[in-house]
Amino acid sequence: MKNTQLDQSITNQNIVVFSGSLKKASWNQKLVQIAGEMAASLGANVTEISLRDYPLPLFNEEIEHEDHAGLSDLRAVFSRADGMIIASPEYNGSITPALKNAIDWISRPSSEQNYTPNYAQQKAAIIATSPGGLGGLRGLTHLREILSNLGTHVIPAQLAVPTAYEAFNESGDLSNAATKDRLQAIVEQFLKLSLN
Repeated sequence: MKNTQLDQSITNQNIVVFSGSLKKASWNQKLVQIAGEMAASLGANVTEISLRDYPLPLFNEEIEHEDHAGLSDLRAVFSRADGMIIASPEYNGSITPALKNAIDWISRPSSEQNYTPNYAQQKAAIIATSPGGLGGLRGLTHLREILSNLGTHVIPAQLAVPTAYEAFNESGDLSNAATKDRLQAIVEQFLKLSLN
């Protein structure tokens, strides 16, 4: 029998999914797209974004109150979000500059007082894929620490998919059934988490 209370709580959730990559053909964007489709199939309201659509200068307090193209749109996406699923590429054992920059910009209130960061009211699931054998695992450690320091509840389970060039089939889906099952379990755990 279905748990209608759980189903209703999932239906009411607004989830934003994105990767830390700016590449057009990003394996991490493919991975987070799959996670987003899973969340949507369970009833969540999912918004998939690409950071390349929100070009922002490097965060600097001297320019934070200037008008930057895409910043208000990005803030609007995150102000509606109850949670985030982030696929984080690993750059030199850490997260990408683009991802860190986006997190920094979204962590600051707007000068017009029409946007206030709500990391502390959000939850997150973190995943990664990489051509290497660790699948981006080292970058996830840093991402978890950053989000936790901002007050976001990051679920314990995470997924790092190695050998990214073999991980997806021709249709863009995960080719390994066990890996896909692990991602499904993470998405379900993420959606079931209530912060109320």
